[in-house]
Amino acid sequence: MNLGSIFSISSKTEFEAKSLDIFRFQYKNNAVYQRFCNYLNVVPQHVNALESIPFLPIQFFKDYKVVSTSQTDQAIFTSSGTTGAIVSKHYVSDIALYQESFLKGFERFYGPIEDYCVLALLPSYLEREGSSLVYMVNDLIEKSKHPKSGFFLNDFRMLKSVLMELEANNQKTLLIGVSFALLDFSEEYPLQLKNTIVMETGGMKGRRKELIRKELHEQLKKGFQIDHIHSEYGMTELLSQAYSKGNSLFECPPWMKILVRDTEDPLSLLPNGKTGGINVIDLANINSCSFIATQDLGKLYDTEKFEVLGRFDHSDIRGCNLMAL
Repeated sequence: MNLGSIFSISSKTEFEAKSLDIFRFQYKNNAVYQRFCNYLNVVPQHVNALESIPFLPIQFFKDYKVVSTSQTDQAIFTSSGTTGAIVSKHYVSDIALYQESFLKGFERFYGPIEDYCVLALLPSYLEREGSSLVYMVNDLIEKSKHPKSGFFLNDFRMLKSVLMELEANNQKTLLIGVSFALLDFSEEYPLQLKNTIVMETGGMKGRRKELIRKELHEQLKKGFQIDHIHSEYGMTELLSQAYSKGNSLFECPPWMKILVRDTEDPLSLLPNGKTGGINVIDLANINSCSFIATQDLGKLYDTEKFEVLGRFDHSDIRGCNLMAL
């Protein structure tokens, strides 16, 4: 199968055809996914539309090695978690595919990475190993080739100094960070940014009071004196990302798609405008599983854009017991 062909998808018809090809490939080559499909009595030959493809619950990445290839792992990405908790593991056999996915995805929405100085405020992720977000941002930093690009663990004073210098030089800048760190920085060093995109990746992780995205963005807009806060939607189990440019509505690259499932019946999909569980099709996940039922709640709009409204708690995850093989 031509892996690179997913990045040239240009229509819904092409996306659906490629998705069905990858479904059949993964059913044949992914033992965990095949077992899951069989448990649901899914007959691959009868799956002829996106809506008929089974979505693997994301928690399977905690309990199984979800792979569709026998190739050696080039990287293992792990999710964050409390001490002693079981974390998700995404076994990546082709790291170049991940690099191509996140670079093409970013540049589709924001233009060439070489135009930016990339500043990263990701303390909770830098403090552990195996973060796919750190890997992506580090690669973007290197590809930006800007001498001031880099990570700022807890050095807010230096970050302020660099930002002020870049602003004075009218340098296009991306400041990407976890929510709690951006809030801490904006409160300690309020700034007026004119040439900087501030992008949050979510994640209070117990560091601060949880805020809905609208409240978070209002506080950050005030702290940085800007009109819009951008957002990145990604996770350990995905090799692609969706982006929001400030209205809390995310947009996917052409090789990624969101569907919304019924919270009472996880095998049924909801129409646009209804709130339910977010299902993700990520064709870059060809070597693991491209069809994932996340634990996020959201809403899909007619424009193909989507909103992330929160997460299930354990009592809300219905249908997952039958999915535990």
